[in-house]
Amino acid sequence: MSSILMLLTVPTVVASVVCFILGVCLAAIAYQIVAKTRAKTLQQERQRQLETAKREADNIIKSAQLDATAEAIKKKEQFTNEVNKIRSELHETEMRLTKRENVLERQGEQLQQRDSTLKRREEEVDKRLHNIDAKEKQLSAVIAQQKNQLLKITAMDIEEAKQLLLKRLEDECEHEMSTLIQRKVDEATETADEKSREVVTAAIQRYASEQTCEVTVSTIDIPNDDMKGRIIGREGRNIRSFEKATGVDVIVDDTPGTVVVSGFSPVRREVARLSMERLIQDGRIHPSRIEELVAQTKKDVNLKLLQIGKDAAVETNVRGLSNKVLSLLGALSFRTSYGQNVLRHSIEVAFLTQVMADELGLDGSIARRAGLLHDIGKAIDHEVEGSHPAIGTNYLKRFSESPIILNAVAGHHGDIPADNPYTPLVAAADAISASRPGARRETLERYIKRLEKLEEIAGSFKGVESAYAIQAGREIRVIVNANEVDDAAAMKIARDIANKIQAEMTYPGEILVTLLREVRCIEYAK
Repeated sequence: MSSILMLLTVPTVVASVVCFILGVCLAAIAYQIVAKTRAKTLQQERQRQLETAKREADNIIKSAQLDATAEAIKKKEQFTNEVNKIRSELHETEMRLTKRENVLERQGEQLQQRDSTLKRREEEVDKRLHNIDAKEKQLSAVIAQQKNQLLKITAMDIEEAKQLLLKRLEDECEHEMSTLIQRKVDEATETADEKSREVVTAAIQRYASEQTCEVTVSTIDIPNDDMKGRIIGREGRNIRSFEKATGVDVIVDDTPGTVVVSGFSPVRREVARLSMERLIQDGRIHPSRIEELVAQTKKDVNLKLLQIGKDAAVETNVRGLSNKVLSLLGALSFRTSYGQNVLRHSIEVAFLTQVMADELGLDGSIARRAGLLHDIGKAIDHEVEGSHPAIGTNYLKRFSESPIILNAVAGHHGDIPADNPYTPLVAAADAISASRPGARRETLERYIKRLEKLEEIAGSFKGVESAYAIQAGREIRVIVNANEVDDAAAMKIARDIANKIQAEMTYPGEILVTLLREVRCIEYAK
């Protein structure tokens, strides 16, 4: 049984092996077939990719060729444009060069013509110089001959002839100098008169204040003549006490109802006037009461002066002044110059100076300050020696005023040279304010002396026959000898007279010098 089973099992195994081998073979064959198919597919895919790559490469090459062609065309166009531009610039440059060449050719021709003209003129000048040399020699010979003849005729030696010649030259130089002075004065007058007239006229028109001559007389009205005896007191003790306390003189004369107070200081005179009025109103007139009232009045007047100075500073818009300076300004309200109130005069000068400074483009505030303070020295000129410009300058130095203000105060009458434009403006405004009709007055004695001095100065010049002061001393008429003074010398004499008047005289405003030269020929037919 087992052997049968073994016999039956062997073919089965063989069959299984055979089947396995066949399976392996079939699998190998199938794998080869699949491998060949896949290889073929891969080859076909590779071939297709190669063809696609070739087509893309061809497209890229064609696109690159097209871009290169377009770029080449664009570059060619740019190059062509640049070439055309360069050609046009070269053409323009060539045209300009051609024009320059033509101009240079014309200039060269002109230079040649000028050279030829200069050569001809040089030849003519040489000829003229030669002729002049010859004429000079002839003239020298003629002059020498004439000198010899003149010496023979006049019997003059060489020294006398030289003196005569020098005299003639001096007269000719004097004549030429007078002519030159007249011409220069005329030119300066033409250029300066118009502008100065405009500035001064504008200043006067813009500031036209009332201006009349003030008469400051310190008189006190009394109710009756019996009051005069009370003022004098027993044996004059009341009036002596009053004069000692106030520093003024009291004049009690036969004039009914009036007592006169006299003194050099206007402030003291005002204190005395107010004190006297208060004493008369009070009725208690005795030395102790007088001293008490005078002391109180001095305080009141000092406060009044300060307030007047402050009002003047406010009116002129001048700031930063010390109370002492303001008090002096207030004192100017009781001071007169030729009858003109000095404070009102100072205020007017301040505004006139400011207007002229504005016209000239200067600082109006500085001009107003200088004009207001220019006569500050007159408030204390009776107490301090010197001229009022110097006194005012020294006083203002204590309060650190600027150099411009100090120079304007010191130099508004020409005592020192001006170092800024405000000083002559203050001087001009001072003259304008002082020279107005009715602004100032003089005493009869001083007026007569001024007229005599004017005529004396004018008559001191050679060739002057007579001189007359007219127009209340505002003008001097001078008559000269027409045979001794010619027209040119007359101008010089008039100017010398004006300069001498300025140097030797003090006067308000200005003085006109009018010189007359006249030739009268008289014959009688018989």
